[in-house]
Amino acid sequence: MDRVIELAHGAGAKETWDLIKELIVDKVPQNLRSFRGVGIDVLDDGAVIDLGSVKLVTTVDSYTVNPIFFPGGHIGTLAVSGTINDLVMMGARPVAIMDSLVVEEGLEVEVIERIVSDMLAMLSKYGISLIGGDFKVMPRNSIDKMIITMVGIGIANRPVIDSLGLREGDKIIVTGPIAEHGTAILAAQLGMIDKVRGIASDVRPLLELLTLFDNLGEHIHAARDPTRGGLAATLNEWARSTGLMVIIDRSKIPIRREVKEFLDAMGIDPLTVASEGIAVLAVSSEFSDQAIDMLRSLGFREASIIGEVRKPPSPLLEGKVVAITEVGGKTIVEPKALNLPRIC
Repeated sequence: MDRVIELAHGAGAKETWDLIKELIVDKVPQNLRSFRGVGIDVLDDGAVIDLGSVKLVTTVDSYTVNPIFFPGGHIGTLAVSGTINDLVMMGARPVAIMDSLVVEEGLEVEVIERIVSDMLAMLSKYGISLIGGDFKVMPRNSIDKMIITMVGIGIANRPVIDSLGLREGDKIIVTGPIAEHGTAILAAQLGMIDKVRGIASDVRPLLELLTLFDNLGEHIHAARDPTRGGLAATLNEWARSTGLMVIIDRSKIPIRREVKEFLDAMGIDPLTVASEGIAVLAVSSEFSDQAIDMLRSLGFREASIIGEVRKPPSPLLEGKVVAITEVGGKTIVEPKALNLPRIC
């Protein structure tokens, strides 16, 4: 029987990466996997073209979320924030974007106008140019309202940050409470958002982190915003890419009570749920406390050290993520994403 695409293939965890590797990466000749920089061998948030005095960093992503308006934002603010953050996570300052809007026949013009106006207001606030794009309409019922694809362009004057930089001894830092975006979308899709309090997406740009990177750049070895697949997917990707082991303490991971209670009631592990307004960092141990102090001064008041990178004590733990549970036990954290369609 022929294989078919399943929702799990788009959830951002192991199934996604295995499929991309099989269908795309393994078929690209080695000499075409990058252009004077970082390319698909790394599969990071973006790609890098080394221009000598500066590095051009690019990223592309398609945003599809249901509902398109959700507590804390909408598809437009999600697209702009996600594009900015993908550039920032590689240490680049965003300078320009291009966007492509595909909308469904019958969608109200006022809806598009509101979304685009908010997108332009965000870009204007951060001095990021909109330099081009595309607009298409699909027949009614062929898509669900709107899809936004966005290309981001950034400039880096320092060595870029990529997921292969993880080193033994690094401390793992999260800049704030996890799982807020995915929880808000799940509650909205279940029709429960009016029945629970304190749940909203954390979607926002993370440009403040560039100050941290300017000051401690060489000591920050990996950075990522844990979107699809959540914290579990990010840490597993880092561990798998380097063969190291990441160990985290679940009791030290910040999560808001309302979010934890809702996910517990749903039987969902918060580590697998998407965030859109925090970052995960791997920082050299001797500078981790300084990084925490700086993050808190930049407004990330709940930034926390949640674990560290270690040399695997046995081959069985190479490329694995281990969690110390709230009761002191240890478990393997699998990169299984919340199988929630149209989340980001």
